[in-house]
This record gives sequence, C-alpha cells and structure tokens, in this order.
Amino acid sequence: MTYQQILENGLWKNNQALVALLGLCPLLAVSNTVINSLALGIATTLTLILSNGCISLARKTILPEIRLPLFVLIIAGTVTMIELLMHAYFYQLYKTLGIFIPLIVTNCAIIGRAEVFASKNKFIPSLLDGLAMGLGFSFVLVILGGVREILSSGRLFSQAELLFGNYAKNWQTIIVDDYSGLLLAALPAGSFIALGLLIALKNSLSNA
Repeated sequence: MTYQQILENGLWKNNQALVALLGLCPLLAVSNTVINSLALGIATTLTLILSNGCISLARKTILPEIRLPLFVLIIAGTVTMIELLMHAYFYQLYKTLGIFIPLIVTNCAIIGRAEVFASKNKFIPSLLDGLAMGLGFSFVLVILGGVREILSSGRLFSQAELLFGNYAKNWQTIIVDDYSGLLLAALPAGSFIALGLLIALKNSLSNA
C-alpha cells in the first residue's frame, strides 16, 4: 500500500467514524464544542501514532498468542503518558473531558489499527496510518463539535483558552445574536442525529 493510499484510507475511504463506525462513545459524548472535540482528537491521534509506531517496531518479537494483551498494554501506556501531560499543562481541559481521556484505551479504532495494520507493516507506514486515521477521526469530531456548538449556543470556539492559552480568550465568535439555543443539539441525541447526517453525506459523495 502506497503512502497516498494510506492517507486516502484514513481520511476518507475507511474513516473510523464514518465508515468503520468505531470509537463512537467519545465521539458522541464529547463533541459538544469545537475545543473539546479538537482536544480529544489530538489525544486520539497522538495515541494512534505512538502506539502504531511501538507495535510496528516490536511486531517481530510479539508472540501471536499474547498479541492482543500486549497491544492493549502499549496503548494504555501511551494514553497514560498523554493523560499525565494533559493533567500537568491543560488541567481545566483535562477536567472537562474527564473519563473520556483514559477511555481512549478502549477505543476499538486504535486496537483495530494495531491488529490490522501496525502489527503487519513497517515503522513509517504504521506512523502514517496512525496519523491518517487520527486526522480522519478528528475531522469528524471537530465538524460535529462545530455544528452542535452553533446550534446549541449560537457561538463558536467557546473556551478556546483551555487549549490554546490566555491569548485565545477573544477567539469566541458569536454566530447568531440573541439566540436562545437548540437544546437537542447539546444532548447526546443531537450528536446521534448529526453523525447520521454526516454519514449520509459521506455515502452520498462516495457514491456520486
């Protein structure tokens, strides 16, 4: 598989959120704002890149009988490192995302890429696969977060300072003045509806 095919596969053809439908729990729960979505997307992408790279390097020494427990152990170690860094440098954002950072360990998309790709391919292609799959997942997260944030509050980039620092406090943009908000968009049911519409749009464009 060429590098271009790996990128196309992760970003579009086999997007983990829109095609494989994996990792939906954090996708639907956290995607209420752009900043929350972007933060979880970055954490997930880093986990995919680092775990894919480690598993690819160790693939020839991992016994088939114990490969899945070892994959989970490598992923858990990676997520723990990311969680500690967030706790140290992005504490308020870490508190906002809560349990969904450590739950990255159980994301089937990450374990799936370890089994299907990283354990069978060389280091650089495995890193690229992790990057492409992470970016594809993050793209869907941010789109959902943006749509839900606008519909629920009429604003965009709320609390950007949690991720980008104090100079981002003025990034918040009012899209609709005097907007009372659509409660459904802020609820989990709203995320199901929005994701369903995105999947329908993706299928429509793919079949066009």
